[in-house]
Amino acid sequence: MDASIMMGQMGVGLVLGLATIGSALGIGAVGRAAAGAWTKEAKAGIPLKFTYIILAGMPLSQTIYAFVMMFIVLQPEVIGSDAGVPTDLSGIHGGTYFGIGVGCGLAQLFSAWMQGTIGASAVRALSEAEGKGFANMIIMMGVCETVGLFGFVFLLLVAPS
Repeated sequence: MDASIMMGQMGVGLVLGLATIGSALGIGAVGRAAAGAWTKEAKAGIPLKFTYIILAGMPLSQTIYAFVMMFIVLQPEVIGSDAGVPTDLSGIHGGTYFGIGVGCGLAQLFSAWMQGTIGASAVRALSEAEGKGFANMIIMMGVCETVGLFGFVFLLLVAPS
């Protein structure tokens, strides 16, 4: 197998693999903070806040962006449409596909991870402020989301056609 084709095929897996790692790290950060806040709320006899689950779910979107990149842009050209037969583009642009996969994957990884760390801080702030400021927390997490979107869109624009 041609090295260029192999690099392109690795890009297909890396984009989704890196993004899912970031989503898992982000969800884990919010989840740990939520568990602590729910423990505090349960001990105080107050209802457990559902808003923490909303915050925990936000880092999932980066995995969706990576899946779209993998499925729409990378997979048809790198894997090929006929039983794994690579197309001409994958032989010519394997390095480009690898770079797109790694670049988009890393953008999603760090965007989701940092979104989760912001979400973890948001859980603590919401817990201590009796739920005040939820909209501001969502906006801050949305700013981090924008980095993942930029990584997706800008690399989508450089994909060979």
